[in-house]
Amino acid sequence: MKKNLLLAALAATTLLAGFSSCSSDDDDDNGNNNQVTDENVVADDASAIALVNGIYSHWQPLSSSFTFIIESASNKLISFEGEEDEPGPVVSRFEQQPNTWYQVKIFNHLLLGVAQANEAITTVKNSLEAGKVSQAGYNAAVGKAKLLRGLAYLKLVQLWGEIPVFTENGGSATERKPIDDVFAQIVSDLTDAESLLKDYDGDPRTPSKQAAQALLARAYLFWGDNPLSQAEVAAIADSQTDPSFTTTPARLEKAVEYANKVINSGKLALDPDFSKLFGREYESNKRKTNEHLLTIAHDGDAYDAQGNHQTHCSWTFPFQNGENGSSLTDNHTEVADDDLYDNWYAEFPNDKRLAKTYFTKITNPEDGFTYTYRSPFYTPINGKGVDQSYDDAENLEITYNSIDRIEIRYAEVLLTKAEALVQLGRNGEAAEPFNKLRTRAGIATVSAPTFDQIKREWDYEFTYEQFDLINHARWKDYVASVKQVSTYKHFPEDWETSTGNTYNTAQRAFFAKVHKHLQAKYNNVRGKHYRQPIPTGLKNEDLGITPQNPGY
Repeated sequence: MKKNLLLAALAATTLLAGFSSCSSDDDDDNGNNNQVTDENVVADDASAIALVNGIYSHWQPLSSSFTFIIESASNKLISFEGEEDEPGPVVSRFEQQPNTWYQVKIFNHLLLGVAQANEAITTVKNSLEAGKVSQAGYNAAVGKAKLLRGLAYLKLVQLWGEIPVFTENGGSATERKPIDDVFAQIVSDLTDAESLLKDYDGDPRTPSKQAAQALLARAYLFWGDNPLSQAEVAAIADSQTDPSFTTTPARLEKAVEYANKVINSGKLALDPDFSKLFGREYESNKRKTNEHLLTIAHDGDAYDAQGNHQTHCSWTFPFQNGENGSSLTDNHTEVADDDLYDNWYAEFPNDKRLAKTYFTKITNPEDGFTYTYRSPFYTPINGKGVDQSYDDAENLEITYNSIDRIEIRYAEVLLTKAEALVQLGRNGEAAEPFNKLRTRAGIATVSAPTFDQIKREWDYEFTYEQFDLINHARWKDYVASVKQVSTYKHFPEDWETSTGNTYNTAQRAFFAKVHKHLQAKYNNVRGKHYRQPIPTGLKNEDLGITPQNPGY
């Protein structure tokens, strides 16, 4: 299956689902020619940008879906999204297969975005040569397209390993390329984007030079930690053994270099108040603090390809649950157990990030009751999935689903630099960027952070921001990180008595499900889960991409 055939198959199914695509070279079912041409699409700079903006239709449906792969498949989150055979619970129990919906959805939409970027780049280039688009218009449009394509390939390689690489210059949509070849394409796209795009102007919805640099720092950090090859995954696929951690220092030096470019630009800064990062009233840099570097815009279900359901999934039935709740109703995603809050509190009780990451008490503005989310009433709430920006926001945003998804914020750039320096053995140099995060959080600084402290800081700063699986996979401790659930309160078979709690009937049923998922995570996680299964197409068709990842 060549590039245009894959695009035709995927675009057809995507259109059926209500998404638009810069689609195939073939006629549609009614005989109308849908070919994208310079004449009918790009007549000026504005239409060039509009064409590229269409790529976002493949990113918007994924904003909350990434959580189901990256966070549910971890020790931190469990999913009770519907019945136990629904895709969320399946991923939560490490039972995903090639036809599991979240794997299908993310993989296919990322490839659709790549294909649409390819067409847009060609079309805008032709319009530039024809004199219809200015050089500035070309730079803005193609720079954005290349940044989005590089980001798509980065997500794909992080989750699936070797993947097909195809661009406007050719390539196969079914032939899986070696990891290094994929990263070479990512670096090529992002360095082109860096040269084409303008400096960050305070609008994180618009890709910028600094966004490209930050993504290059992210890419080089992941690449510098030597991603596993297909053969290396195969060697551990059926075991609960993690592979050895190794690095390529030259790539880590590049991560530092690109992080420094962002830092030295002077365009970005940490918001002095961590609690002001999450919510509708804080998106698009409305506070003018310049921490949000790149975001995926959302205006709600009625306006974009799919609203950001992060709040809906985390907070679906807010005041039915917890102490004073009238029932116990399952949210789509649940904090795995009280221990995640308790362990953090035991180490840093004054960390300002803790109360905004895990909600353990909420007052309902309608009835004045305070609802406690701790066993035996419920598990804590993923606070970053709740709009925290204005009164009663946690209720309204469940329906609107309009919060922008943060892809990169400046804190990641600082921690990327700190980690790369620590891996290079330059721990003292890492203290400055590392301590900026700790100072904002109100916890003790250090003179030379250790690798373990770096890892914990990723947890404290970025819990539930879609990093967990990816970070532990590159650190080569993914299996061990998932198996931490064995220390949680509701993991033991005698959890009902060992916790010291008294449960009523509804609470007992809820925590029995928590127990089931914790046990499943511990028992089911394997080396094969360093990769997701190569999925089917959106209509369950075979995409022709072989070989399948080991163990699936």
